Amino acid sequence: AKWLPISAAVIMALGSASASAVDFHGYMRSGVGISQDGATQTYEKNKVGRLGNEADTYSEVQLGQEVYNKGGKTFYVDSMFAMTSNGSNDWEDTGAGREKDGADFALRQFNVQAKGMFGGNEVTWAGKRFYQRHDIHISDFYYWNISGAGAGVEAIQAGPGQLSFAWVRNDRAASEGTGVTGALDVNTLDARYAGLPLWSDATLELGADYAIVRPTDAQDAERSDLKNGVLLTAELTQGIMGGFNKTVLQYGTEGYAKNFAFYGDGSWYAAETADNSADGFRIINHGVISMGDSWDLSHQLVYGVANDWNKGYSDKYETMSVVVRPVYKWTDTMKTIFEAGYHDDSISYVNGHADDGYNGAKYTVAQAFAAGKGFWARPEIRLYATYLDVGGKAWQGTAEQTPFNGGKDSDTWNFGVQAEAWW
Repeated sequence: AKWLPISAAVIMALGSASASAVDFHGYMRSGVGISQDGATQTYEKNKVGRLGNEADTYSEVQLGQEVYNKGGKTFYVDSMFAMTSNGSNDWEDTGAGREKDGADFALRQFNVQAKGMFGGNEVTWAGKRFYQRHDIHISDFYYWNISGAGAGVEAIQAGPGQLSFAWVRNDRAASEGTGVTGALDVNTLDARYAGLPLWSDATLELGADYAIVRPTDAQDAERSDLKNGVLLTAELTQGIMGGFNKTVLQYGTEGYAKNFAFYGDGSWYAAETADNSADGFRIINHGVISMGDSWDLSHQLVYGVANDWNKGYSDKYETMSVVVRPVYKWTDTMKTIFEAGYHDDSISYVNGHADDGYNGAKYTVAQAFAAGKGFWARPEIRLYATYLDVGGKAWQGTAEQTPFNGGKDSDTWNFGVQAEAWW
């Protein structure tokens, strides 16, 4: 009998909590694997695909709650913490860090979003957040993503589409070779117009990012040639065969040019290269389609060029990537996944060094069990085998530059099990 008042209090508390329930979202991947060179080996997944080419444990836990809703106006508080480790032990603490069998934790999002402040469905926000990220899932490649701490107004109805404006901080760390002491302050101004209808099942999104470099007086004395830069993006989305296809064109000046050589997303601005009058461009095509009831297909095509991105060293860096992932669905919960990827990078020099480059390939087959039949159905558990090969062309023609077994091997294989989920 003495537990009855406590039980009643608990029931009342749960009933109260359900009326303002916390939204719980997240992402995770983790598993175990081996290779002919010991632990699971990885190689440039943005270029050759991620399936069977990830060795880490990574997770994101997102908690949010609407804290005000009155008269068509709402306030929402959002948060996200992330953890990454190499998955080598049970106890992985922050003292060691992931490179020493430990773990790293990060604050990814913490922001306030206010909706309807101006009488429409627009969202006014401030804080740290993922901001309208554009990516290719099969390679984990984010090609347009200025996420960080900032503020803005998004989803402003303007004709058939929606306008968004943001100001985000994207500093360049001292460790990234800026040529100045300390972190370099970089502010990104972002403007987008999305959802412009073209023809049947086709829409266009246009965007412009302007990186503003703000060195201190001391940094300016160290290097006075740092310049601002512009990144322009156009993305055409076409609904097709039960899925979508996206064609992306990007052009960037000064510090944005280096992004196109090294698969950057615009969240880092290579101010150290801005004295070159550098520029570059990138062409991307990717998508997911359904080929009947039993087959799905996802693909990535990337071609990028950076011109004058490293003064006195290189006048052109050129890269291309092809990744395909066909999926055969046996039942609603079982599928076989194939993935093949290839890339080729080349560089031309201005300092008398011979032109150079390297390439690589990956081939993976996986048997998977998923919570549903669709391409995006998760959670998913995969048993995979992967072959990685960079034997075609080694960087600077030296075997020591090959990535496996301490630089001794140009190819390797992986075998393992991985789980991936989002919710």
